[in-house]
Amino acid sequence: MSKQENTKASGWDFRRLEENLGYAFQNPKLLKTALTHSSYANEAHNGTRSNERLEFLGDAVLSIVVSDYIFRNCPHLPEGELTKMRASLVCEKSLQRFSRVLEIGSFLRLSRGEQNSGGAERSSILADAFEAVLAAIYLDGGMEKAREFVLRFTVPEMENPKPKAFKDYKTALQEIVQQNPEEKLNYVLVGESGPDHNKHFVVEVHLNSNVIGKGGGRSKKEAEQQAAREALELMGY
Repeated sequence: MSKQENTKASGWDFRRLEENLGYAFQNPKLLKTALTHSSYANEAHNGTRSNERLEFLGDAVLSIVVSDYIFRNCPHLPEGELTKMRASLVCEKSLQRFSRVLEIGSFLRLSRGEQNSGGAERSSILADAFEAVLAAIYLDGGMEKAREFVLRFTVPEMENPKPKAFKDYKTALQEIVQQNPEEKLNYVLVGESGPDHNKHFVVEVHLNSNVIGKGGGRSKKEAEQQAAREALELMGY
């Protein structure tokens, strides 16, 4: 059976998405899981797995691929600049943009409520789905295929940076705090509310035992960034 026939036989025809990805899956169930949002899995009540575990793995694969590439290709940059560059390439804003180019939103499996509320266009969901799809490619085809997939998007970003680059408040705050080695930053989730299709997270950033910033957002990452931004403002930066 050909790869294309195998994908169709799985009961979920992702051939157009595979064309967009530039990769045909040997095991199409991996792609199906990568596109399954937790809201769909919770609504199904039949043991359907969401893409959350794949998202976890994809985040790690993305980080190592980007880190390896910029380390090898930007020998003139110090550690701090490498960290900023990596952060701009793997942030939610970049990942959701990559996801839109691939039209991943059109193939997401969402609950009725999530679908009706525009979940297929929500930045946090699209960014998470990109990481999950990357993990699926990694598991199905190995690191080299995953590397090719990531660099297809990130290399052009490095060569043609956007005029309004993502500001990584967490990295900026970390660099300031690192000037005093005895100081320690910690991000603490203090609130989570709303239904699956409209979650809101609240995070505090602690300097040692003191709260120096608080922020909210539709994802934990966004809430952490907003907490770091408030901390920087309070510190006069």
